[in-house]
Amino acid sequence: MRERIVFAFDPFVIPFTLGMVFIILYLSVGGFKIIAKLSAEEKMKLLKHTFSFAIFKTFRDIIVDCLLHLKIFKRNIRLGYMHASIAFGWFMLIFIGHIEVMLYTPQRLGVLYYPVFFRYFVMKTHETLRGDFFFFLMDLFLLIVLSGVGIAIYKRFRSAIVGMKRTTKLRTGDKIALYSLWLIFPLRLFAESFTAGISGGSFLTITINRVFNTFATNESLIQPVWWAYSLTLGAFLFALPFSRYMHIPTEIFLIWMRNSGIRATSSRDGYAESEIYSCSSCGICIDACPMAVKSENSKFTSVYYLRLMRRRLPGSMNHADKCLMCGRCVEMCPVEIDSCKLKVLKREEEISEKRLRMAYLSEIHTNVNKSDVLYYAGCMTHLTPVIYNSLFKILQKSGTQFSFMDKDGSICCGRPLMLSGDTYSAKELIEKNRQTIINSGAKTLLLSCPICYKVFREEYDLPGIEVVHHTEYINRLLNEGKIAINKSGKSFVFHDPCDLGRGSGIFEQPREILMKAGELRFASEERGKSHCCGGSLGSLSLDKEERNGITKAALATLFENNPDELVTACPLCYKSFKNINGKPTADIAQIVAEQMV
Repeated sequence: MRERIVFAFDPFVIPFTLGMVFIILYLSVGGFKIIAKLSAEEKMKLLKHTFSFAIFKTFRDIIVDCLLHLKIFKRNIRLGYMHASIAFGWFMLIFIGHIEVMLYTPQRLGVLYYPVFFRYFVMKTHETLRGDFFFFLMDLFLLIVLSGVGIAIYKRFRSAIVGMKRTTKLRTGDKIALYSLWLIFPLRLFAESFTAGISGGSFLTITINRVFNTFATNESLIQPVWWAYSLTLGAFLFALPFSRYMHIPTEIFLIWMRNSGIRATSSRDGYAESEIYSCSSCGICIDACPMAVKSENSKFTSVYYLRLMRRRLPGSMNHADKCLMCGRCVEMCPVEIDSCKLKVLKREEEISEKRLRMAYLSEIHTNVNKSDVLYYAGCMTHLTPVIYNSLFKILQKSGTQFSFMDKDGSICCGRPLMLSGDTYSAKELIEKNRQTIINSGAKTLLLSCPICYKVFREEYDLPGIEVVHHTEYINRLLNEGKIAINKSGKSFVFHDPCDLGRGSGIFEQPREILMKAGELRFASEERGKSHCCGGSLGSLSLDKEERNGITKAALATLFENNPDELVTACPLCYKSFKNINGKPTADIAQIVAEQMV
């Protein structure tokens, strides 16, 4: 029997080995810095999670999100396949390589380079031939990876093939890593093919070996191509921390912390840092961002904000101020980076010296009549009284006794201040409103504004009080038979307001109402993918022209199926659409009030 091990070392492994040592040290130092930034409480959460059964969910999420990329599959099958084939395929090549070393050369198991260059160091023998199945698997997964690389190369020039209109602009580190990645697997294919006559191979590598043997001597090509393969791997590993591909190791860390219950509390704390470095610069958020409807505003999308934060460059505050905070980028992000939260935290840090003074609140006295249902209109609904007037008709028809909390004047719910970053002042407003609500003795707080609805649910401590949006309440009245409506011959399309849909998960109730009122038609992008109306209070610097462009883009998706009327459930959306829409626009309360029996 021939000796299995031909060599234990060859100089060509040096570039790869140096790259591996560098990236291991870089990740170790970076991971230590991130953990060091965590508070004692956060470190304890991390520790408890690691040594609990919940860690198995983290392992599952890492496989699903980092290797299989199921979230991207849901968006576009080709885009999902591209990511999964490269990530999962590469993982399997590494995994199988380690199994081969464990089975045939266990004494080399701790050597960094050996599993990667196994085909070069091990000759085909009677014993290794028993591993023909592994040869087949290695060829199969290499083919899968190569197919993904092929799509990635085509995508760089024609992104529409994977359902993307735009891709991110590459920096120097990105280019080095990207072009290295494109070369790694073709070079591996040729390296293993030229060596296949010595080390063995399968359907792919043996075939290429035979083809090349017809016009060249494979032995003369072995050393150059293995050197090229090692150099390319080394280049990729050295470029990794300075490129978009840093997300590969960092996303694993992010999932571990997220599942431990840790969240960002400042724009550069440990969790925020892991989010910033986990951005893959895939560009999905560019198409998702309403601002990108105007091409020059693409530079203000979340991917470029995270890039500025990562490189600690000036200008990140301009990006944070411009954002509509609609959450569409967060909804579409395959890594689930909460870029809106990071921007709000950035605003908080910038506004610390510009807080509003809330001393006047002590002079405001609100007397509310006692009732089980307390209605709060909020600032924007006061500007669109047709909404609350319609709702009051519905409540009166149903026999609901209610009080109007802000009938004679309104204290803001606090959410606009929170979006501006002035959380401290917002908390003063919240406390004033909270005491009024509790003193009213109400069991239900009813709201028409999704902006108010979100903040009352998430930031107010209202024990024993149900917080309900009027779409939920109207649907409940219909289902309980307390009101009834005639079904008209009209067709409706429903626009999901950002804070009601993506922000609060209210999707079904408004649609159930409209299906009772007439024919419900679908928008081309709705529910979690619904477009912002453009009127969002989240942006601190978008001008009217830019907002109108966003509104028109949203209308284009809503009227794709030619409905008779646009219906929404937000005073801000209603006002934004009504000013531009050429067809009838209504709040859902108006539709119900008009068609009540």
